Amino acid sequence: MRLAFTKMEGAGNDFVVIDGTSEAFALTTAQIRRLADRHVGVGCDQVLVVEPAAGADVDFRYRIFNADGGEVEQCGNGARCFVKFVHARGLSAKREIRVRTLGGVIVPRLEDDGEVSVDMGPPVVELPLLQELVLENDSLEATILSMGNPHAVQIVADLAAAPVATQGPLLEHHPRFPNRVNAGYAQVRDRHRIALRVWERGAGETLACGTGACAAAVAGILRGLLDSPVAVEARGGTLTVSWAGGDNAVWMKGPAKRVFEGEIEL
Repeated sequence: MRLAFTKMEGAGNDFVVIDGTSEAFALTTAQIRRLADRHVGVGCDQVLVVEPAAGADVDFRYRIFNADGGEVEQCGNGARCFVKFVHARGLSAKREIRVRTLGGVIVPRLEDDGEVSVDMGPPVVELPLLQELVLENDSLEATILSMGNPHAVQIVADLAAAPVATQGPLLEHHPRFPNRVNAGYAQVRDRHRIALRVWERGAGETLACGTGACAAAVAGILRGLLDSPVAVEARGGTLTVSWAGGDNAVWMKGPAKRVFEGEIEL
């Protein structure tokens, strides 16, 4: 089969976007893995699928598949690419759309400066704020919360030395998280700025993680280390996260760009 796709990126987090509004999406796990493979496929952190709305309360359905082929609940950087994709394809003329994901409804909005803001909904935080996790011969303290998908956030003194590639996979598969977890490592620069690296479940370390940026900002605010808004510096670019606390929604703002379009034989 020949599959048409659009390659997009948001702060270096890269995606293969597929239009499933006119033809049902039916790729197998093996096909998704090949599509995401950077050697024999297109290459991406996640495959994003645009599907018709299942109800009158939303404009589209948004599905996310990690590079390992597993379907997940949420992807914030992908949400920004999503709204630019549907505009470019003429699927919607709305500047703000409501999109249903496995993690709930999100609301991405095109801004006048060309960037995209996303209402990510309120965070769900597990108490206590610092929880001990035992890893083989080591232990750590992390803030555990959900932004529609699970995150374990650590505050570190030196981000460059953080054990992202070694500890991240162990955290991802920790028995504490039956559906696996995204492991975030944040270094506080000042009260409105952090640097962040994230080991994403099913994708490894990525250049940016939108939900990870939201989770890290929320964790820092709750721990009294940060004030909203927070500039989150990832290796692929900077995102801005705003949160008023409590049950208020977390807002994320950042870039989203089309890289190229093409077809691949699967």
